[in-house]
Order: sequence, then C-alpha cells, then structure tokens
Amino acid sequence: MRIILADDRPRVRAALRLLLEQEPGNMIVAEAADATGLFLALQSQVADLLLLDWELPGMPASSLLPLIRSRQPLMRILALSGRPEARAEARAHRVDSFVSKGDPPENVLDAVRACARSREEGEKPS
Repeated sequence: MRIILADDRPRVRAALRLLLEQEPGNMIVAEAADATGLFLALQSQVADLLLLDWELPGMPASSLLPLIRSRQPLMRILALSGRPEARAEARAHRVDSFVSKGDPPENVLDAVRACARSREEGEKPS
C-alpha cells in the first residue's frame, strides 16, 4: 500500500513509519505536518491510504475531508486522535477507519489491513 502520513508531531510520524514499513508491501510515499503539506503531498503522490491526524493544524479535519476526497476519491482515510470524542466526529464525516493514538500498535496495523482489504474488494471497511 502507498501511504501518506499526516500528523504535526515528527515523533508520531516516525513511529508510524517504523510500524507500517514492517509490513510487506507498505510504502510511505509522503509525510505532512499540516494541511498545506498534506495538499502538496496529495498533488504530488497517489496513495492508497491516508493516516490523518484528526487535529492536523491548518484546517479542521471536517473541512479537509471533502478536499481530500475530491483529489483522490479512491484513497482510504484512517483518522488518528488522542481525543476520545474524535472517534464519533470522524465517523460522522465518513472516514474509513479510526484509531486512538493511545491504542496498541497492533490496532493500527489491524485498521490499515482492513482498509487495504476493503480497497481491494471495492467496499468500505467496517
């Protein structure tokens, strides 16, 4: 899977990169620390999956999603947040999956795998 990481914290991006690149077939094609960087990444790279920090600086995630989908409609979106209430917000905006930043690494991998399967099968992950 070609993956874009969008999180304002370099340590979080580095940890996600390390975790995700352990899986065969995963490749981080771009990273972004804010909404501007994400738009630049979306213009220069085609990705299968976006790991999106729900609190990414520069623009509310709810406003980002339509713009993201208009640029790459087939890309799956996995939202990440440390705020418990963000799960309901993200689901209300139809992200494909959600993981809390406090979840164990295996939960992140499971969510990424579910997004990959759903993309291959042409359906939304559960």
